[in-house]
Amino acid sequence: MTKITKEQYEYAQNRIEELLPVVDGNDLRDRNAIELSMLSDVVIEYEKEYYPIEKPAVHELIADALKEKSITQKQLSQQIGVSQSRISDYVSGRAIPTLKIAGQLCLALDIQPAAMLGL
Repeated sequence: MTKITKEQYEYAQNRIEELLPVVDGNDLRDRNAIELSMLSDVVIEYEKEYYPIEKPAVHELIADALKEKSITQKQLSQQIGVSQSRISDYVSGRAIPTLKIAGQLCLALDIQPAAMLGL
């Protein structure tokens, strides 16, 4: 695919906004649905290049999950059977959990295993 310009990207975004209310989604032969699909591809390609989203690091996943679930490091340490200082090491990025501990963290904090593995 050729390089997408900012103007093309902005046009695609605006046109998508116009098409979303009129596309039913059930009729894939509808010309508006086809146009919407093609413009979506343009936006996706542009954003991959100019607005990449990096995957969070393991320590960020753990810290965010603790905050989201309102769980303290002490509570988590008791739940999975490791010391509070070890949890602190994971949250700060000073240590990386073993695969076994990573699995327990995923279960305790509802973190997707693929995210924990950086996939």
